[in-house]
Amino acid sequence: MTVGIFGGAFDPPHVGHVVLLQSARARFGLDRILVVPTGQPPHKEAHSPPEVRYRLAELAFERIPGVQLWDRELRAEGPSYTVDTVRAAAQHLPGDDLVVLVGADQLAHFLEWREPEAILELARLGVATRPGYPPETLEPVLSRIGRADRIELFRIPSYPLSSRALRARLARGDSVEGVVPRQVAAEIARLGLYR
Repeated sequence: MTVGIFGGAFDPPHVGHVVLLQSARARFGLDRILVVPTGQPPHKEAHSPPEVRYRLAELAFERIPGVQLWDRELRAEGPSYTVDTVRAAAQHLPGDDLVVLVGADQLAHFLEWREPEAILELARLGVATRPGYPPETLEPVLSRIGRADRIELFRIPSYPLSSRALRARLARGDSVEGVVPRQVAAEIARLGLYR
């Protein structure tokens, strides 16, 4: 089986995340997608508790076939690192072809990740590129990675809004219609998040 692993803070999840998963599912023929909300992101502050972000991710991705949320990182002590998640997935799913799904902006910093070469030993990296982020901007990083053959770029439609910009919009009380899945927007409103 080919299994995608998609981790993140999902603070909150938005349409760009959904488009990435749908595109990756088609591009890699993914049988399953493990969505892994981070407990404690290592390089940024989370604005909502892990359990809330887990629920928002459930709502955001529930209509994508093969998606399964994995709560492994919610129970972890300390920061959540991709290499630890990939090692756990490789033990949990021996023999499966693992594809870690990331955006091109994350690949630009891949060499700063904890044990990047170990990640590529255990899994391929599926990197979503989009208009405005040309693949040639990634060449300096790709040329320094020992297992660049394990990295595959795939294109997704442009999505201009980050989770940070989305939180700012919500804080101002602006509409998020069409920016987050409807059921996510309803849960954000119900819980009064990001105000």
